[in-house]
Amino acid sequence: MATENKNLSQYDKNTIPNAKDFRFGIVVSEWNDNVTEGLYNGVVTALTDCGALPENINRWNVPGSFELIFGARQMHEKLELDAVIVIGCVIKGETMHFEFVCEGVTQGMKDLNLLYDIPTIFCVLTDNTMQQSIDRSGGKHGNKGIEAAIAAIKMIDLNKKF
Repeated sequence: MATENKNLSQYDKNTIPNAKDFRFGIVVSEWNDNVTEGLYNGVVTALTDCGALPENINRWNVPGSFELIFGARQMHEKLELDAVIVIGCVIKGETMHFEFVCEGVTQGMKDLNLLYDIPTIFCVLTDNTMQQSIDRSGGKHGNKGIEAAIAAIKMIDLNKKF
């Protein structure tokens, strides 16, 4: 397992652009909210640690991970933002539902990145067990929300160079 012995949420703040003037949209799935709230907290903590102002962080909730696509598209179209971060958690069950949801959300996020001129950052956990998701949303493997926040800041910085 790639993250078994490594916390991937550590970053060197000196290498991250200041996010003071950046505007963020965050779409959060309410499904598996014990995990998605942990991811959201990681995103906001990292953004503000890197200079983002709380008033420049917009949050919308959607019922599940599949609805993240619509929520993100609406954010792209309705708000003036520099990046949209989508937060979700899909846990493998006994049916093919897991594969369909994961594939749909992944393709939807890819499509949004092709359609809009600002990045859509993928922060959707697709784990086999709830424990794996807990471990990646503030547990022993860190917080993928922090990684998504840092990716958003870096992608905004890259986008502003064009």
